[in-house]
Amino acid sequence: QVQLVESGGGLVQPGGSLRLSCAVSGNIFSIAAMGWYRQAPGKQRELVASITSGGSTNYVDFVKGRFTISRDNAKNTVYLQMNSLKPEDTAVYYCNAEIPTITGGINYWGKGTLVTVSS
Repeated sequence: QVQLVESGGGLVQPGGSLRLSCAVSGNIFSIAAMGWYRQAPGKQRELVASITSGGSTNYVDFVKGRFTISRDNAKNTVYLQMNSLKPEDTAVYYCNAEIPTITGGINYWGKGTLVTVSS
């Protein structure tokens, strides 16, 4: 029943900006942490940024200073503001949510949204 829906991907020129959104719905009471991952063809999926319910953030070195992750707990939504985009940022971006249960945490994934950076 838990679903994650990403939006905001598209085609943008180098140096441009995009804002990705991920809304979580379903029978949930809280979300411990949320994150954005990306995967390019022939590459393994990698963590881009993550944020805890308390607001602590982590970023992969390559995007530090360019990307900003944030969340709206009331809306169960996480955002990724991407500035100064580069062609190497081209990938499918996936949203992840860690939802706690009485027996442990469960990770849920969205279907992904494609970001293409090209002139």
